[in-house]
Amino acid sequence: MTTLQRRRAWFQWGFFALFLLAPPLDIFRIDLTQQHAILLGMDWKLGIDAFVKGETDVLGVTLSLLLFGFIPLFGGAALFLWSAWRFGRLYCGWLCPHFSVVEMINKLMIRASGKPSLWEQRLLPEKQADGRILMPNPLYWLAVALAVIGFSFLWALALLTYLLPPFEVYSNLLNGELTRNQTIFLSAATLVLSLEFTFARHLFCRFACAVGHFQSLVWMANSKAMVVGFDTNRAKDCQSCNNACDNVCPMRLKPRTLKRKMFTCTECAQCISACEQVQQGQQKPLLRWVSGPDALPVVTGRDYPKDGDKLSGN
Repeated sequence: MTTLQRRRAWFQWGFFALFLLAPPLDIFRIDLTQQHAILLGMDWKLGIDAFVKGETDVLGVTLSLLLFGFIPLFGGAALFLWSAWRFGRLYCGWLCPHFSVVEMINKLMIRASGKPSLWEQRLLPEKQADGRILMPNPLYWLAVALAVIGFSFLWALALLTYLLPPFEVYSNLLNGELTRNQTIFLSAATLVLSLEFTFARHLFCRFACAVGHFQSLVWMANSKAMVVGFDTNRAKDCQSCNNACDNVCPMRLKPRTLKRKMFTCTECAQCISACEQVQQGQQKPLLRWVSGPDALPVVTGRDYPKDGDKLSGN
């Protein structure tokens, strides 16, 4: 694992831990029993109930809606979209708690079958970008099953604690006293997520995730946003490689191509890391992040000279 991928893994699993701990630490949750949200340990109310009860006037409820509703929501959305405008689906590749599970199950499935998903038509090469040889081992199917069921239940439990008092849910689970509705929710969510983690994963990210698609649409509108660039002047150096960059892409994309064909790229940089490992001790990687004027060739497909360096889509 390269330094970049090790750093990304820390971000991913750190955010996954935050995703799980946010409800019990009262960082954020929506408590259906209290009928309001909780943010940073404080009740997050919009003041509508107080207005209905006559405890505040129109000015008071208007200020409350602005301060606790529109400004946080639209401000957060604006920051999120600005990040997508500049860096693409960086949230997906570096933070998303769903995508981190997708990548883990992909790797386990490769160890079990030689393919990252059940729908892949061909086996991946046994030789990895770092020179290691990984041969499929059917025993890893047990690890795949445990990961799918385990993470599905963990996700279902986390989602439930975002809606109900977390320690009540934990206590009921540990004591075998889950209510009927809690049991139905956990069972149904675990089943649906197990099916998704088994059969869909990156397909969900590519075709069904609204959060991801909004980022991609905003990113595509900025021709100078950060993108993976390919040094076409050294394309011949790829002849000695077994398409390592294509093989490691968790979204099953081909990084040495135009930006419009990389619409769902998560900026995970696994293709860059693979190229770096293949070219180690020889030359600089053929793939690297580019932005500004250097990103234009990936958009247009035409060479764009800058400081003697030419990058282009392939």
